[in-house]
Amino acid sequence: MTGSVEVPPVAETALVARLRAAGCVFAEEEAALLVEAATDAGELEQLVRRRLDGEPLEPLLGWAEFRGRRMAVGPGVFVPRRRSEFLAQLAVAACRGVEGRPAVLVELCCGVAAIAAAVAAELQDAGVAVRVHAADVDPVAAGYARRNLAEFDGFVGVGDLDAPLPRELLGRVDCLVANAPYVPTDEVAHMPREARDAEPLVALDGGPDGLALHRRIAAAAPRWLTPGGVAVIETSERQAEASVALLVAAGLDAHAERSETHGAVAAVGRMPAA
Repeated sequence: MTGSVEVPPVAETALVARLRAAGCVFAEEEAALLVEAATDAGELEQLVRRRLDGEPLEPLLGWAEFRGRRMAVGPGVFVPRRRSEFLAQLAVAACRGVEGRPAVLVELCCGVAAIAAAVAAELQDAGVAVRVHAADVDPVAAGYARRNLAEFDGFVGVGDLDAPLPRELLGRVDCLVANAPYVPTDEVAHMPREARDAEPLVALDGGPDGLALHRRIAAAAPRWLTPGGVAVIETSERQAEASVALLVAAGLDAHAERSETHGAVAAVGRMPAA
């Protein structure tokens, strides 16, 4: 096993066995990542014990993989899910359609801004200019968002929903993307322990029906979107119809997009052309 710490084969086998006994399905992979993250044997043991106590792997490592990039994360923040890569895919498509000027991307309820960072990176690689803005109510998550967006000179504001966004963006946003919490309040207690116990409630609880933030995002979207601009909101299969209806009620042409690859559903609304 290679990494920052030299681990003899016998110790490697024992480490994998400890992780597997604790219920880690991908024990071999986790062991290798923990070794990579540790600077010495003492730190490795500390990381392993924290993992065995139920802490999520990604905050222990200091990063989470998202669309092939390592996004900075840490204790107490929402860890970006692989299914949200579908939102990034849709946002890239929306921004690539912009001609004659840099595309303007906004991520609301951004957490560590994994979606915005992934979109910016893919557009940059494709030679497409983009201006990136993000906002979240949690200052801890916003700190990680700033790290993830630093190379793109991205703006990250702290505050309620769209309140921190610069007013100059009103009517000029090409893509507004959000993975807002959509778990109904009564169902948060049934989420996996790693999410329920380690991530902030504000990033999980979507209100009585899970759509409290979706209502507010849909209502706000027309203020920010340019004609032809797109709003993309992650939702669930059972809530998709309601999420789409919220965008329609706000005056957008909306529909649901689905990805079997990501196991994801998104409500997508387009601002009517002027």
